[in-house]
Amino acid sequence: MEWTQVLLTTVFKARTTLWAMTLLLPCAALAQSIYTCTDAKGRKITSDRPIAECTDRTQNEITPSGTVRRVIGPTLTAQERVARDEKDKVAAEARALEAEEKRRDRALLLRYPSRQVHDRERGLALAQVDEVIKASTKRTQELAEQRNAINAEMEFYKKDPSKAPPPLKRRLEENESSVAIQKRFVADQEMEKKRVNQRFDEELLKLKQWWAQMGVSATAGPDVKK
Repeated sequence: MEWTQVLLTTVFKARTTLWAMTLLLPCAALAQSIYTCTDAKGRKITSDRPIAECTDRTQNEITPSGTVRRVIGPTLTAQERVARDEKDKVAAEARALEAEEKRRDRALLLRYPSRQVHDRERGLALAQVDEVIKASTKRTQELAEQRNAINAEMEFYKKDPSKAPPPLKRRLEENESSVAIQKRFVADQEMEKKRVNQRFDEELLKLKQWWAQMGVSATAGPDVKK
C-alpha cells in the first residue's frame, strides 16, 4: 500500500512539472527578440535572429512589445577594425596627455602660488647662470694675461715664429684653444639664459590664468631681470 502511494505521488509531481513547463514555453517565445533592418536594396527585413543581409548596416533588436532593446552596428572588416582601434588609441593618448597637462599645471600652481614667487625663482635661475658666466669671464682674463706673457717671449722670434722652441709653441696653442673653449662656453650660457627666460615666460602664461581664477594678482615683482 505504501509503495502504491509513493508511485502515485511521483507520477503526480512529474505531471505537474510537465504542465508548468508547457505554460512557460509560450512565455519564452513571447520574450524572444525580433531583429529588423533595411537592406541595401531598401527592403524591410524582420527576423528572429541577427540578419545576415544587414551585417554592413545598423539593425535593431526589438522586444515583442515593440521596444528597441539595442542597436547593433555594422560588422567591421579587418581593415576597419584596425582603423577603429588606431582611432581609439589616438583618442586615449590624447586624453592621457590632457590629464598629464592638467596634473603639471596643478603642480606648477602649487610651486608658484603668486607672481612674486615665480619672479623670484626666475631671478635665482638666471643668477646661477650669471655666476657661471662670471667664472668663465675670469678664466678668459687669466688666459689673456698668459697670452701677453707668451707674446712677450715670442718677440724674440718675431721675424721667424717657426724658430720658437716647441714648449713655447705648445703654450701658445694651448692658450688659443682654451680661449676658444671659453668663448663657446659663454655663448652656451647666454643661450641657457634665453632658455630659462622662455621656460618662465611659458609658465607665466599658464599661471596667469590660474591666478586670475583664484583672484591672485599677476603684477610683476621688483628686480626681475631677463
